[in-house]
Amino acid sequence: MASYDDVLKYFYDALPMFHRVGPAAYKPDLTNTLALCEIIGNPHKDLKTVHIAGTNGKGSTSHLIASALQEAGYNVGLCTSPHLKDFRERIKINGRMITREAVVEFYERYHQSWASIEPSFFEITIALSFWYFKNEKVDIAIIETGLGGRLDSTNVILPEVCAITNIGWDHMNLLGDTLEKIAIEKAGIIKPNTPVVLGEMKPNVRSVIIQKANEHSVLCIDASLETEEPPTSELKGYYQDQNRRTAYQTLLTLRKKGWSFSVDHISNGFANVIKNTGLMGRWQVLGNAPLTIADVGHNVDGIEILMKQVNDQTFENLHFVIGMVNDKDIQSVLKLLPKEAHYYFCKADIPRGLEASLLQEQALLKGLKGATYPSVCSAFEAAKEKASEKDMILVGGSVFTVAEVL
Repeated sequence: MASYDDVLKYFYDALPMFHRVGPAAYKPDLTNTLALCEIIGNPHKDLKTVHIAGTNGKGSTSHLIASALQEAGYNVGLCTSPHLKDFRERIKINGRMITREAVVEFYERYHQSWASIEPSFFEITIALSFWYFKNEKVDIAIIETGLGGRLDSTNVILPEVCAITNIGWDHMNLLGDTLEKIAIEKAGIIKPNTPVVLGEMKPNVRSVIIQKANEHSVLCIDASLETEEPPTSELKGYYQDQNRRTAYQTLLTLRKKGWSFSVDHISNGFANVIKNTGLMGRWQVLGNAPLTIADVGHNVDGIEILMKQVNDQTFENLHFVIGMVNDKDIQSVLKLLPKEAHYYFCKADIPRGLEASLLQEQALLKGLKGATYPSVCSAFEAAKEKASEKDMILVGGSVFTVAEVL
């Protein structure tokens, strides 16, 4: 029998992985996922689910929903991506990562059958999550899309309710070169008999999604227009305000469909989401004196809100440890960053990582100055050495940069 490390190496090396190699791993249809599900007995057909899509905030929203349902006593599956430290973060039940033994069992049982399909890393991960959740008899699973919605591997489920957190600029090379085109892809998760909850978004993209909901004659709830104030959350990023509103309305919609839980369960779930689900990397405080924050915001909308929160902090100098990936709209992000900060340019240890020297060159065009470092950790150490107790250190630019300091 293969070891867990052997299986993980196979997943990383033999299967195209978008978060490592980029668009080459993207499969623009559901053929592989449907074939995989057939091989493993179509476990997704026996699952009750909530489906979450969006450009930003879908991970936090998924965790908030899962935490509230856990507080209500449900056995709750949670499937999210990417992971930060451990592959098994992607598949959890009641906050506990999938066991190594289950990963190995899945591989041993099915890998010969799927060889001819040549699935991607993400397709295998989603199939694994469905199989594990069914075997462990979850009451409900919260499923976050990977990329887009319409053609995302998760879009084989028939959820109780779905939510679209927002629509912003990301993955334009795959999803479309206008916000309306991106919205059409995200709205692809909307299905008949499935209410949809909308997060905060621009009117032009909201109308695209509402049109899709109308085509299916489904209820559409706009969380940003609901006046009922949701419980507070322990997640402190400014962007979390809309995430908790979206999560709250999704939960209320779920309750109207017969799921049993109270506002107290929601309140406790939101207040204990980190403990209950293990969420990391969202305005995560790594230290004080100097205040040290790690945040996975990486696209224009995410960075814009992040900078507003940074500007509201009290500090003397900002030290920004930054690494980005090479297929993002880098110039649009860089122009949002403060020129007076001290930058520590680095490359996360993945093939998609942008070389630190290239990032430095592009940043200089926007008036951002700093030195390059051979690794994220060396950049972080340099920032800690140079920062005074009254300064602030921010680590970000990509999920993978943050992952290396947690």
